[in-house]
Amino acid sequence: MLNATTDYSKKSSWYKIPEITKEFDTFYIYSTMYFGVGEDDPDYATLDNAEVLGSIWIEHAIKSSVFEESTNLFIPFYRQSSMKHAAEAFEKDGNIDAALSGIPYADITAALDYYFENYNNGRPFVIAGHSQGSAILRLVLKKYFKEHPEYYKRMVAAYAIGYSITKDDLEANPHMKFATSESDTGVIISWHAEGPKNVEANIPIPSVIIAKNGIAINPLNWKLDETYAPASMNLGSIVGDEKTGKTEIRDIDGDAQVCLARGTVVTNAKAIPNEMTELAGPQCYHQDDYSIFYNNIKANVAKRIAAYKADM
Repeated sequence: MLNATTDYSKKSSWYKIPEITKEFDTFYIYSTMYFGVGEDDPDYATLDNAEVLGSIWIEHAIKSSVFEESTNLFIPFYRQSSMKHAAEAFEKDGNIDAALSGIPYADITAALDYYFENYNNGRPFVIAGHSQGSAILRLVLKKYFKEHPEYYKRMVAAYAIGYSITKDDLEANPHMKFATSESDTGVIISWHAEGPKNVEANIPIPSVIIAKNGIAINPLNWKLDETYAPASMNLGSIVGDEKTGKTEIRDIDGDAQVCLARGTVVTNAKAIPNEMTELAGPQCYHQDDYSIFYNNIKANVAKRIAAYKADM
């Protein structure tokens, strides 16, 4: 039986509590690592779930580490939904909110409460996630920060990558603003990466990760329209070796162009090892939403922080 709450005063409830060396923080919510496909598997992972503990270092290496050059990176453990349970919620409701709005959301908001009261010390912050983490972040933006404007005013940006933020979300929540350039602050940044075969095949939307009326920003030219950004604008993609844990920055021809009709970013990037075709088509690059554009995200975080500091 899962406990009603998670105690974030325990260091064991956090994957990462950093030494404070920067003026800005990042609070990161990791993606789905618990599949739970067995008939008797519970809907939610425990904090000591083996799948999560065995995979979270990879997430840190190729995704959340992008924030460490500019910020102090905090990562809480949370009792996430299994992929199976999220898919069941999607089949029933057309989104995965029902799978997330209970235990996962309660854990993340408890972690945020503890973070702001005990760790943040008034610093401006970035909040970020990927996949299920960004789906929870979407709920945090809609609800938690609406209830806590005193925190929200210190938010540099929200990188809700790999789960759709929609036009409907923005219309229903006027306090939420989507990014319109490379350096605006207090805004949401989001996209999904996929290849041209998905567009050609017109892979159906919505899916578990992509919603209708979703908004995407181009992570190379930071535009919302379909202006093409060639691979020469890509500052470097990160490629990891799951066996050795080593990563390196490579040029994998990671160009980018927003597809307005799909609310995605289309790329011809090569040598992508983590296609998740079962999620959304033959060139679903969901696992690589961060890694293809890794150095551009890193540079963008620094740019938005500089813009925030200039306005302080």
